[in-house]
Amino acid sequence: MSPPGPLRHLALALAAAVAVLGSLLFIAWKRYYRGTGTGTGWDGWWERELRQLRDRAPPGDAPPVPPQLGWRQVLVLGLDGAGKSSVLHYLCSRTARDRIAPTHGFNSAQLCVEGLEMDLLEVGGSQNLRAYWCHYLSEAHVLVFVVDSVDRSRLLTARQELHALLAAEPRLPLVVLANKQDKSDALSVAELREELALHMLGGQRDLFLLPTSATWASLSTATSVLRVKNLLVTLLSQP
Repeated sequence: MSPPGPLRHLALALAAAVAVLGSLLFIAWKRYYRGTGTGTGWDGWWERELRQLRDRAPPGDAPPVPPQLGWRQVLVLGLDGAGKSSVLHYLCSRTARDRIAPTHGFNSAQLCVEGLEMDLLEVGGSQNLRAYWCHYLSEAHVLVFVVDSVDRSRLLTARQELHALLAAEPRLPLVVLANKQDKSDALSVAELREELALHMLGGQRDLFLLPTSATWASLSTATSVLRVKNLLVTLLSQP
């Protein structure tokens, strides 16, 4: 039997608070022990791939990563169901997955690229967890906000959550991912720019809106999340 309404809400709130506390302790632990391990097993593959991309690119298209850039954090947010976990998976791995479980608390991966140590931190997008999103902004160097291009009914909620986050961080670089572009009924990038009112986010921040499809079949297409990786490295390589 499910608990009564008030008890259920209390249980959800407590679960969200425990998840957030766990993620904050995890961040503190990783910062304390930074440099003592090798992170995930994906870093070597990413480094090789980016080196090949830079070698193939025309001169000036992809500046080399300066040595010893140190630690950078990429905060990955978005409503539940937007595809954040899938984006994170295909940013870091070349293994196909039929289904990727949603994140109920937080998810993290670490990648090292020629002196750049990157922590990718995903925080769940359920309503209970969104209230805690702002606590992660102060450590972030780039915010990646994932939007479900098919879920028209919640675009207003996504816009409100995004604008509330950025109101407190006017300089934080923003990468918005118009995800699930492989779906036939997905809104276009131009439509999402309007729906999310990105034209109102002027000022002094770097702002990018990319169409993505976080699926194995899409890795070789124009909506591949591999483009996101290259963009993140470029952004985080800036002094």
